[in-house]
Amino acid sequence: MQHTSLDPSPTAFPSIDDRERYSRQILFPGIGEEGQRRLREAHVGIVGCGATGAAAASLLARAGVGTLTLIDRDFVEPSNLQRQVLFDESDALEALPKAEAARRKIAQFNSGVQVRSHVSDLVPENIAALLGDAPLILDATDNFETRYLINDFAVEQGRPWIYAAAIGAYAATMNILPRPASGADAAWEPTACLACLFPKPPSGPVETCDTSGILSTAVNLAASLQVTETLKFLTGQPERMRRSLISFDLWTSERSEIGAAKPRTGCTVCGQRSFTHLEGADRPHITLCGRNSVQIHEHHRPVDFAAMRDRLTPHGQVRFNNLLLRFERAPHTLTLFADGRAIIQGTTDVTVARSLYARFIGN
Repeated sequence: MQHTSLDPSPTAFPSIDDRERYSRQILFPGIGEEGQRRLREAHVGIVGCGATGAAAASLLARAGVGTLTLIDRDFVEPSNLQRQVLFDESDALEALPKAEAARRKIAQFNSGVQVRSHVSDLVPENIAALLGDAPLILDATDNFETRYLINDFAVEQGRPWIYAAAIGAYAATMNILPRPASGADAAWEPTACLACLFPKPPSGPVETCDTSGILSTAVNLAASLQVTETLKFLTGQPERMRRSLISFDLWTSERSEIGAAKPRTGCTVCGQRSFTHLEGADRPHITLCGRNSVQIHEHHRPVDFAAMRDRLTPHGQVRFNNLLLRFERAPHTLTLFADGRAIIQGTTDVTVARSLYARFIGN
């Protein structure tokens, strides 16, 4: 008996018309036809593709922002799936780098958006190369060291950035609109920078989602507030952007707001233009990375994953793709990236992490 296939023909589907895709957004008076055109021509850099970054990238791509630069140093794990909206179980099982996983997912729902993914740790040596042509930067990181680096770079360049944070049921955002670096007339009134409100990074233990947990609703609130402010900026309406650090606790319904409308007199960063974080002063090469992990980013050299697999296989379980290699030797897991950077899980002892790196990867 002859069977007739019910599968659709391999003919390519027609492309989706942008006017139909964005029709409801264009109807909104704050966007309109001109705003949508501006979004299509815009470029946003997002530092971090975890919970907040994945949500922000998804919202911006669905809104039609033409170019996104995604930077993230980490890979997808099962514990991410509760809140990191661009990833699925296959990404976690493959331990796919978050920036690349995000790029692939965005291509599935909006192929018209250009996504530049960088599997990298943002440091003083590469920040200009990775973010140099992004007119607006979104913070979606999990550490203040990187946030102060972004603040230094943005103030030096006269480039706006938007801080966002979420932990537990708490969400917070703040817009930073620096003075133009060249002394030219600005399209906005300058606001306080991060160092105006917090001259130094917090000292002592800092809450993380690994110690305090996190609600996906808090993440999505932070990203929604951040992206809404981004849309105001990209459509040429910086005067509508909020000029305060605003925070919400979704569990207790508490809300707080700190004014940030003007730069603080005497601020070492935006006032005195001292950029110690951008200069890399006292920046550690080995850092705690949450979830019982240490990141080693002092080595910068290309890695031959196939050769490394052959070398490590006698000592433990090895999996790799063209983006990273994972080596498991209980109780530790070592994830090695293409540039020589590594995340060692199973310890918070820097000495142990360095020893494992030297023993199995080499100095």
